[in-house]
Amino acid sequence: MKIAVIGATGNVGARIVDEALRRGHAVTAIARDPARLAGRHGLALVRGDAQDPAGLAPLLAAHDAVVSSVRFRDSRPEDMIDAVRGSGVKRYLVVGGAGSLFAEPGKLLVDTPHFPEAVREEAGKGKLFLDALRGVQDLDWTMLSPSALFIAGERTGKFRLGEDTLLSGADGKSWISYEDFAIALVDEIEAPRHVRRRFTVGY
Repeated sequence: MKIAVIGATGNVGARIVDEALRRGHAVTAIARDPARLAGRHGLALVRGDAQDPAGLAPLLAAHDAVVSSVRFRDSRPEDMIDAVRGSGVKRYLVVGGAGSLFAEPGKLLVDTPHFPEAVREEAGKGKLFLDALRGVQDLDWTMLSPSALFIAGERTGKFRLGEDTLLSGADGKSWISYEDFAIALVDEIEAPRHVRRRFTVGY
């Protein structure tokens, strides 16, 4: 497949690029400074900015899927959605956040007392992005939200999938590595199971 990754030089975006290349896909890595990625077979490095939707749309054209791995405070949902629409690509996947998952019935993680203040704004904007996607019927969108702790780790391929509720292990810890998150996202590109839905991944 031919996959465009917006925000390809970030912690998550770079792992998604790696995972897609590992599986033999052709990847277009789009970033403000794409030179931060090493050139490899099957990888095209392209300069692009999530804050320039008109300039972004032609960079996305002729791909099988578009992945957005951009911080929510650095982009507006309507701009990103319009850029994908303008490209003619129907499959759109978004790296979500954990804050919009339910920590308990009726209560989102972002609304719990001990949610970190430092990431509250980003989490709130992530929820607004999900709300915007839920109103989109002309794109085959999917948002994948990580667990509460989202960090560099190992590529194990062993994880669980959920829907709108935060996943936690038997020890009460809720976490996923960037590497295993990338596996779950590329799995979804190859075999869509959550079209026009959000899902989550965790150990």
